[in-house]
Amino acid sequence: MSQTLVRWSELKAVPWKNGGGVMRVLARVPAAATNDDLGWSASIAEIEADGPFSAFPGIDRVIMLIGGTELFLDVDGTPHRLSKTDTLAFSGDAVTTCRLPAGPARALNLMMGRGHAVGTSRTAEVAGAHQVTARDSGEAVVLVALTGGLMLDGGVAIDALDAVLVDASGSVTVTGNGLLAELRIDQRRAAAVEARN
Repeated sequence: MSQTLVRWSELKAVPWKNGGGVMRVLARVPAAATNDDLGWSASIAEIEADGPFSAFPGIDRVIMLIGGTELFLDVDGTPHRLSKTDTLAFSGDAVTTCRLPAGPARALNLMMGRGHAVGTSRTAEVAGAHQVTARDSGEAVVLVALTGGLMLDGGVAIDALDAVLVDASGSVTVTGNGLLAELRIDQRRAAAVEARN
């Protein structure tokens, strides 16, 4: 079992591939992966202006709006409006642009190498205690605190935007009252799907 606490305050801001913003990486598998050999990554992006998203051929993406009130994305000519905690899955191959009618936004971004990983993103309300388990050795879970007021086993406080990484059939219990984003990434199922194709 593996469980890691990642403090938002300790993460370094990294420029986007196209230079249009910055992001902070919560986790990347493999740790030194490039876009060509990426298994998966989870990051938080600061979006401060309208403009294009970087292209990531061969990468599948899931984005969740976690800061700001509204984000408009145009994905290959199809418009999408995201409100707080809404998610959108789309291809990194797509021509994607964003608009910020209500000002700067913050997005939780899950990226998966096609054929290497598949994943989902959702929110989970914590009211008392919330247990999360990586179902098997092929699954990883990334929890991101969207509010304060939460704690890990043993009384360790989780601040807003801190993340907890769980893998290898590990389990974690979050207590308190607040909201989490929960990313689940399955590397084994992606390999099976790729093999069938």
